[in-house]
Amino acid sequence: MNKKGHVLNAVLLSLGLGYILEPSGSLETFRTILVVGVPVTLGALFPDVDTEFGKHRKTLHNLPILAGFYAFPIFFGNLEFVWIGILTHYVLDIAGSKRGIALFYPLWKKEFGLPIGVAVSSKRSDIMMVIVTVAELAIVALFVFEIPQRGFEMSRQMLGV
Repeated sequence: MNKKGHVLNAVLLSLGLGYILEPSGSLETFRTILVVGVPVTLGALFPDVDTEFGKHRKTLHNLPILAGFYAFPIFFGNLEFVWIGILTHYVLDIAGSKRGIALFYPLWKKEFGLPIGVAVSSKRSDIMMVIVTVAELAIVALFVFEIPQRGFEMSRQMLGV
């Protein structure tokens, strides 16, 4: 996926996350979009910094980098949504492009990708980005709305309520 695709994915994902997390459509929804959107967009751009140093799709496209950004807010209290942007960048490079990424670099240099990806320069790369974004939002909605509801129903059944 190219940089334009990563930014567009982050913006669309931020809009969707804003409405999933705060579906009222009020001023609070738009505040949520901004609070989530800025760090998600920064995170979506971060892995491609390795085009300037190191090995592209290896140096900053791996699980140790993602884990570091996921853990960062635990220790320092900020950057709490940057990891989402990094994760969506990885998902786009794995599912949306032919090449894939080296998830376990530097321990293992093998690049992982799905056979559904398209070439970065393809005319279909934008539609692939939209498809991946819709899938990401569907998964988030499932985790936010459906899974807690099913857990609640299972608990009620177990308690006989």
